Amino acid sequence: MTGIVDYNAGNIRSVELALLSLGVEYRISKNPKDLEGSDRLIFPGVGEAKFAMQELRKTGFDAFLKDWAAADKPLLGVCLGSQIIFDHSEEGDTACLGLIPGRIRRFPENFRGIGLKVPHMGWNDIAYANGGSPLFDGVPEGRDFYFVHSYYIDPADPKAISATADYGFPVPCAIKRGNLEAVQFHPEKSSLAGLRLLSNFCGKTWGGPAC
Repeated sequence: MTGIVDYNAGNIRSVELALLSLGVEYRISKNPKDLEGSDRLIFPGVGEAKFAMQELRKTGFDAFLKDWAAADKPLLGVCLGSQIIFDHSEEGDTACLGLIPGRIRRFPENFRGIGLKVPHMGWNDIAYANGGSPLFDGVPEGRDFYFVHSYYIDPADPKAISATADYGFPVPCAIKRGNLEAVQFHPEKSSLAGLRLLSNFCGKTWGGPAC
């Protein structure tokens, strides 16, 4: 069973539709107790870091996610959920969950001077780092994924980076530490490559075409 964390800051419906298309059994809840028996968790998110952390504390998901990660249970952060697993975000000067050491930084303003817009929005191909991750099994390097973000992941340990996207510099876009993985892009909006990634995470045999 795959649990989906609903803390009023997630792109829940698009994740749900992706799992439905894959035939994955899942449960969505705003109550951590409902997800305790899950085999794995998807932690999606869109929006602002400070609001998201307020909602996590209000619902008790902050402590739940810390305990889940400490037990090394499978967890996949998506977009904002890939950011607030770190120690601190420059967005609203926000203390985050601290599941992985590192900070979330805003793209530099001078990007506009070299023709790069903020937010980084749209399709971008990825390159694997540090051997990649089984999360990407069946997804050839260079495949495009869909991004929407103004802040980027800056882990304390660069060995935690499993993939990058080129946006003025190699932007970390996938992280792996034990059974904790996170992706800055939206797999649920990234066509076959994204569905393949979700299928891999959920332990579902891929029945679709080659990516």
